[in-house]
Amino acid sequence: MAAWPETLPLPLQDGYKESPPNTTLRTAMDAGPDKVRRRYTAKPRNITIKYHMTKAQIETLDTFYVTTTLSGSLWFDWTHPRTGNACSARFLSEPDYSSIDQNGEVSCAMEVI
Repeated sequence: MAAWPETLPLPLQDGYKESPPNTTLRTAMDAGPDKVRRRYTAKPRNITIKYHMTKAQIETLDTFYVTTTLSGSLWFDWTHPRTGNACSARFLSEPDYSSIDQNGEVSCAMEVI
């Protein structure tokens, strides 16, 4: 399995968003409260993350996304930014690049297991 490029910077705290997985199934009843049961024991977590990168780092990320992960279809080894634990991640969508001169902000949506 591929690994997140070591030359890329740490993520920014601003713009970090993580959602625990919804593993329940909710059924509406004719009367009274909904019934809720657990549907899965495990499901990926969604993470939105931002980076401030140089032009060279943006090129590294772009190559990693397009070539190494086959446009985000393959899982890769990554360090979870909140916990610091090793995990497997996959892009949910293509990275979004906002370039300002030589540096830029990059936003990524990922799922981790």
